[in-house]
Amino acid sequence: MDKLMIKDEKQTKEFGLRLADRLVPGSIVALIGNLGTGKTALTKYIAEGLGIKETITSPTFTIVQEYYDGRLPLYHFDVYRINDVEEMFELGYEEYFFGKGVCIVEWADLISEIIPEDAIVINISYGENEGERIYEITGLEAGL
Repeated sequence: MDKLMIKDEKQTKEFGLRLADRLVPGSIVALIGNLGTGKTALTKYIAEGLGIKETITSPTFTIVQEYYDGRLPLYHFDVYRINDVEEMFELGYEEYFFGKGVCIVEWADLISEIIPEDAIVINISYGENEGERIYEITGLEAGL
């Protein structure tokens, strides 16, 4: 596991853009962290790195938002309101997870049993100073 200290929004953006460069069809980025830790902000920068021009919003009430105007399709999940992993099967999550796009899953810990082992998992926590975040990353080779 790699640990990365993110000091501010600028570094969040730089990380998101670098991560986007490494994503390929079928990539899954599982984001875990408390409210306000910056899961959606990171998602916006990954989307920007993929060339997506649409405004990224948290799909809290729709569970998944689809974006097609980048170099790869982006499927942005927010599973905060999922009560049972069975709801993901009803959504047809497999077509997203194992398709030709990139999936970003906010609150991925709530559906951990269906997150593939090869997913990039980023656990985001607050740092000591305002604006700081600590990213604990698994499933991604070092050097990002």
